Parts: sequence; structure tokens; C-alpha cells
Amino acid sequence: MISLVDLEAVYRRLARTMPGRTPNAKGPKGQPDAFRACVACMLSAQSLDRNTAAATKALFAIADTPERMLMLDEQTIARAIRPCGLYNMKARNIRRFCKALLRERGGVVPDTREGLMALPGIGRKCADIVLSFTFGKDVIAVDTHVHRVCNRIGLTDAGTAERTARQLDERTPDWAKRDGHFWLIQLGKRICRARKPRCKECPVSEWCEYLAAGLE
Repeated sequence: MISLVDLEAVYRRLARTMPGRTPNAKGPKGQPDAFRACVACMLSAQSLDRNTAAATKALFAIADTPERMLMLDEQTIARAIRPCGLYNMKARNIRRFCKALLRERGGVVPDTREGLMALPGIGRKCADIVLSFTFGKDVIAVDTHVHRVCNRIGLTDAGTAERTARQLDERTPDWAKRDGHFWLIQLGKRICRARKPRCKECPVSEWCEYLAAGLE
């Protein structure tokens, strides 16, 4: 991993060259409340955005609160969310999530990582996405793009997205946590792409371990 001094330099360069959080940043998949944000995030696992959008639209058309969701059986939920794949497992997890949310939280989605991850079906990635987008917390949510970028540059040295998230949380200065997700995801989408990264256009190439190793 690069040093903490270099890590801070990377963030400062990204702050000048990449868009940060915008005032209209919405919850996962554009959902208007924390409950639907959690469910949409659960549905997005191993699913293309367009398939997740179709599944969330169909599901929330028939149930958009935990109470209404539990009025549906697993088969009904599974049929609604079929476009997103793994629908039987996801339907089961949605019902488990709703039961726990009502039983343990009175139907109120917690605004802490620990509280979110204590609920069935909510992992670190989903929790951090909800915290960042829905609750506006200073958290770097780690998706595929962020995981790739961080481990290429050397901000982290982790084999999984969850380990990347933990290392980022430990190493990132507080001032960079609010917009860090946005800088890194834009870098990953625009420049540090999975295939054929555009290293010559990268604003932080001088610190990049991937480039230094000649892997571009």
C-alpha cells in the first residue's frame, strides 16, 4: 500500500479533478426512504442495474413498507423480483429483514453500520451505501469500481470488498470520507476501468502501484 502521506495526496488530487457528492444524491437506485433503499440494495446483488430497477418497480408497486411486505408470501415476492435473479433467496431475505426490522426496531431503519448489519440480508456494502446515500453519513461505500481502484492505486491491499472497506475506513482522513466514494467511483467508471484502463489520463497516476508495476 502507498504511504498515508501519499494517500492524502491522492485524495487531494481527486478532490480537484473528480465530482463529489451532489445535493440531490439519492438513496440506492433512487429510492425515497431508508426501508426501500435497503430492499433495493439487497435486490441489486449480482444484478444489472436495469434488472434491479425492474424488480424494485414491480415489488414496490405491491408493497412499499415492511408491514405490507409481510402480507405477501415468498412466492409472490419472488415473482415480482424475478428480473434481478436469485429471486427465491432474495425473497426469503426480504421477509426475514422485514420481520426483524419490525420486531427489533419498530419498523425504523437504523442509521448506524452496526444497527444495519445486525438485520438479516444487510452486509457491509449495503449498510455503507444506505448510510452514505440515504442518511448522508461520511462513509466510503465500496462497490466493484471502488474496490478495483483502491487496490490498483494502493490505497488498500485487500482481496475482498469488505476488507477494502475496512482498510479505507482506517486509512482515509476524516475530511475525505464524505466525498471519497464519489471521487473513486467516477475515477473507476471514467478512467480506471476494469478493461483497458486509461492510465495516461489518470490524475493520480504518479502514485499508482498498478502503473508502476507495468500492469497497465
